[in-house]
Amino acid sequence: MTITDTTSTDLEPVEEFRLRARTWLAENFPRSDGTRRLLRAAASDEEELADIQQQRDLQRKLFDGGFAGICVPTEYGGQGLTPEHQRALNEESVGYEMPWLIQVPTFVPCMAVLLEFGTEEQKLKYIPPMLKGEAIWMQFLSEPSGGSDVAAALTTAVRDGDEWVVNGSKVWTTGAWFSDYGLCLLRTNWDVPKHRGLSVFIIPIHQPGIELHRIEMINGSKEFCQEFMTDVRVPDSDRVGEVDQGWTVGTRWMFHEKNAMGGGSPFVTGSLHAAMVETRDPFAKLAHGTGRVDDPVAQQLVGEAHMLGLARSALSERITAGMRAGVMPENSAAIARLISAVAFQRQSTIALELAGANAAATLPGDPWAENGFNFLERQTSGIGGGTTEMARNNISEKVLHMPREITHDKNMPFRDVPKGPPAS
Repeated sequence: MTITDTTSTDLEPVEEFRLRARTWLAENFPRSDGTRRLLRAAASDEEELADIQQQRDLQRKLFDGGFAGICVPTEYGGQGLTPEHQRALNEESVGYEMPWLIQVPTFVPCMAVLLEFGTEEQKLKYIPPMLKGEAIWMQFLSEPSGGSDVAAALTTAVRDGDEWVVNGSKVWTTGAWFSDYGLCLLRTNWDVPKHRGLSVFIIPIHQPGIELHRIEMINGSKEFCQEFMTDVRVPDSDRVGEVDQGWTVGTRWMFHEKNAMGGGSPFVTGSLHAAMVETRDPFAKLAHGTGRVDDPVAQQLVGEAHMLGLARSALSERITAGMRAGVMPENSAAIARLISAVAFQRQSTIALELAGANAAATLPGDPWAENGFNFLERQTSGIGGGTTEMARNNISEKVLHMPREITHDKNMPFRDVPKGPPAS
């Protein structure tokens, strides 16, 4: 994947770009009101779709203003600038309503994978609509029987001339019901070890042969989806990467995902990481709102939350710079992904401790609004985007070069690997 050379003298200086972005955002973008944009049980489908349309409109505004796809080559609709320009825009975007909900996973990891492995025709066809907010992409990775082992995919693609016939199921696809495309990892060869028999395809979500079920969570949210694919035909022109080499694509796919979760992606504007930076001051506000600002215990909790935010931000910057300079392996993205989850979980607990019984209230405008919900949901930060257990494995094996876990199916044809009964 090509990122613009930061030494080029033909590019707009970063500080000039920063000032231009600051002025443009102030004149064109709404300020964030802190409203939760995902997994909101109280929101109707109409309200959710209105939010998504607003996100599409904001993304189009970024595109028309020349601030979409900062590090994407100009031939695909991007700006052809550098990660330093993207970082400047991210910093200036804090406090504004940014369309990160549709940028993740549309831009990262899906667009990043296309930039790295897609054909020229695929890039020209699919990337400009992403940057314009016209196409939202999701990851079709997890399966009902696979857990975190995405390489154990059972959903199959069988070649039929210039097409592939897909059968099986994907699950836990957040927002698939309002999205347009899925980047899908499929089993194309059962006679080789599991990692060598996978291929990646582009699949339109809303088409004959795909039955989409929304999964109702305990809080009433229906954002997660399961897709059942029956004889779905996919042209070979929508295959990403070589046949049976999907794990090569997949490892980079998961790198980009971890990099985004850790706040180091050069493709997301108003990223999750930038949004998290904004959550430092609310801890002090929460202590004021609950009348505990003079409580030494509360002061210690506020300080700890602030320290976690600073450490997470500094670590992400260090890792991103190290990977870019080539002095740290790319699997170091797992470190940023891990600290992001650990810090968020602890900060959610701190917020609950500060709010106390008030955490049960979720009235708009309350300084403790949604803290109870965030606490109950805190473990999801260690699951989505690759589990923290997987991140720890990556760090130990790929960064620290510790011995790999022993596996008994490494060289076994996947069809011979013992499998449990199918999920009922």
